[in-house]
Amino acid sequence: MDAQGRGRGDDIDPADQWVLNPNTGEYELRLSPSAPQSAVPRPRRPAAETGTGAPRSRTSPKAPGRDIPPQRGRRGVPPEEPLPGRRGRRPAKQQKSKAKKAVLWTGGTMAFVLVALAGGGYLYLKHLEGNVATTDVGDAGASNFSKDEAFNILIIGTDKRTGEGNEGYGDTGNVGHADTTILLHVSKDRSNATALSIPRDLIVDVPDCPTTKEDGTETVIPGTQGVRFNASLGESGRDAGCTMRTVKAATGIQPNHFMMADFNAVKTLTAAVDGVEVCVEDAVNDKQSKLVLPAGTSTVEGERALAFLRTRKSFGNSGDLDRIKVQQQFLGSLMRKMSSGNTLTNPAKLLKLAEAATKALTVDEPIGNVNTLKDIALELKKVPTKNITFATIPVKDNPAEVVKATVVVDETKAPQVFDMIANDISFTEVKAQEKKEKAEVAARLKGTKAAASEVRVRILNGGAAAGSAQAELAYLQTEAGVTKSENAGNAEATQAKTTLEYAPDQADQARRLADIMGLSGSAMKPGQSVDNAQGLPTMTLILGKDFKGAGVKLNSASAATPDVDKSTADKVQCAS
Repeated sequence: MDAQGRGRGDDIDPADQWVLNPNTGEYELRLSPSAPQSAVPRPRRPAAETGTGAPRSRTSPKAPGRDIPPQRGRRGVPPEEPLPGRRGRRPAKQQKSKAKKAVLWTGGTMAFVLVALAGGGYLYLKHLEGNVATTDVGDAGASNFSKDEAFNILIIGTDKRTGEGNEGYGDTGNVGHADTTILLHVSKDRSNATALSIPRDLIVDVPDCPTTKEDGTETVIPGTQGVRFNASLGESGRDAGCTMRTVKAATGIQPNHFMMADFNAVKTLTAAVDGVEVCVEDAVNDKQSKLVLPAGTSTVEGERALAFLRTRKSFGNSGDLDRIKVQQQFLGSLMRKMSSGNTLTNPAKLLKLAEAATKALTVDEPIGNVNTLKDIALELKKVPTKNITFATIPVKDNPAEVVKATVVVDETKAPQVFDMIANDISFTEVKAQEKKEKAEVAARLKGTKAAASEVRVRILNGGAAAGSAQAELAYLQTEAGVTKSENAGNAEATQAKTTLEYAPDQADQARRLADIMGLSGSAMKPGQSVDNAQGLPTMTLILGKDFKGAGVKLNSASAATPDVDKSTADKVQCAS
């Protein structure tokens, strides 16, 4: 809020406009009635002035709301008594304690997802909502946001050049491609999250994309095969919904929503938190990005922060994959800064951050309202930084190229990464699944294990993909040493979970098979054996809908994470 615009002096601190409501126990943004009340701060400028986001053929900034009513007579504020919370009205120690209590819930947690709305009045929150631009992506995403389910947000950083000081970045005339893209998966129980980077030079097939033009008419932008991923946005009028569809086609993972920002967002967000600490192993003097840093730690914000994220020649092999690692380290540092007490307990800083974050964002329409953005921020805040994993889609050099410039998905590693995210499995050592199992169920896994050659089991398909029983049989016999196994066809009914039924005297065999397949204690069903084709007692393994493929372990607690580069947000790393 602009005190000068209301005819008040320079000596008014933004934090002094936050006062405690005695009925709610929360701080609210209040304005003195001593001067005429102006409208809520001016709405976000048109995209042509700000240069924020990708082409907005379907972008509609929201109305900023009504004028702020006078202080006296607002609900919950006694008219006869002076409002507490002004400077000098109470001892500093008590004031700090109240402020901390009031704003702890507002902390942001994820780079371009810093939409934790400071706990001000309703009208100010509506003003923040007016800052956010929205795009209708149709059925490319979810129709609403659920606080009770896992969710996937596609975070898109474009390379659009518009905006003061951005002439040296991106390509001349660039419409704004998907330059930096992260698929953020937040688990259903909020115990963990995975931020999966998608290389811009990954070769993908972009599907046909239904869009709505500025005049309201609908059109379908034809898809194209074998192009760089960054072409899924901007080219031929493609919007963020086209990028969401491309991610679904390439990974099998459905993005529920998107959040998009451009070069200016990096500058404003880092300035709002007074800079982000970065670390480099060797001194940097990059002639292209103009980044100059000494070896060790430095704090960057604004233009220097953008230069740090755009630098390629000074890190690794000067390629985009090495730059992705640097970007992930930067985001981890930003999250640690956002979680610090200096940010969470400072109302003025939160106000500045809320303005910067909301002005930086373009989102899909279902989450473009103030309450939903607040809900997303609060759900993200529940995830411990130590359980936020940064990873990149496993890729390899494009075999079709002589001069290597693009990459393709590594089919030996990527499917497990995609499956883990799609099935809400953490990359961190979270033992939530084990803790949920009752002691007696977990005990089924404890005890001696028979040799694999002694395990006798028949396999039935109870809901897995066609051919799964035969594929698992081949894996068990040729790679796992379970030679006494057979394919028994289809089960009588389909089931959601894979189960293993066994007789008491087969418990040691069951434990061995559970170890091989990554079965949880709850998947093991003590019962009775049946006779196999040779008339010998055998266990019964029914592959359910959760079966992920031959040789792929089922239980997240026992499955080894894939052999890919990854890091967590709580660790300080130096770029090299």
